[in-house]
Amino acid sequence: MVMCSVKKGKPELRKKVLNAVIIRQRKSWRRKDGTVIYFEDNAGVIVNPKGEMKGSTIAGPVAKESADLWPKISTHAPAIV
Repeated sequence: MVMCSVKKGKPELRKKVLNAVIIRQRKSWRRKDGTVIYFEDNAGVIVNPKGEMKGSTIAGPVAKESADLWPKISTHAPAIV
């Protein structure tokens, strides 16, 4: 979980410090099985302190590592990579 600020989006969410979970990143990283993975863009999901999503949908795939740590996010993910 990271602290973030919304730069583009709804006016009620902008310019506030919020909790978020990173679900995709462009920088490549190596998994324990030796595969290297990276995504087309960086993405995060805004969550409340309990770890529940503030939004209702996720656009695009979610990394397996994020889905394992945050099961409530994995239920809304269209694809887990």
